[in-house]
Amino acid sequence: MMTRIALLILMSLLSFLSKAQETQNEELTSNEGVTVTVTIPKIASNEGKVYFALYDSNESFIERVTFQEATGEIKDNTTTTISFVNVPKGTYAITCYHDANDNKQLDFKGMRPVEDYGTTNNPQLFGPPQFDLAKFDVNDTNLTFEINF
Repeated sequence: MMTRIALLILMSLLSFLSKAQETQNEELTSNEGVTVTVTIPKIASNEGKVYFALYDSNESFIERVTFQEATGEIKDNTTTTISFVNVPKGTYAITCYHDANDNKQLDFKGMRPVEDYGTTNNPQLFGPPQFDLAKFDVNDTNLTFEINF
């Protein structure tokens, strides 16, 4: 009889631990994603910061509703690197600009930007950035991009 009770308690404990492990794995899966790292290798000056925006659709890109944002400090007078973490599978695009005067906006003179900017895939831009030219897919592997101003 004591053996049966001990066996029953042991089986209940194992069942409880198994369910707790399943819950923990589900939580990890829901929070998992890849890391997308972006480097700007050549920046015109050491002044200001570089602002990055990650967009998860053409609509959010057009409306400037970001999925994630990051700010890069300029190092060695010429470069910055940031990472977007826990990015789930999907299609994304990144834009960035060098805010040389640190006013938290891309400055223009008339219709032309006076501060450097860029997007993923480094398309030749003759107008505002476009999602289709900057987009990339996130799957199961961490990604690294270099954006040139």
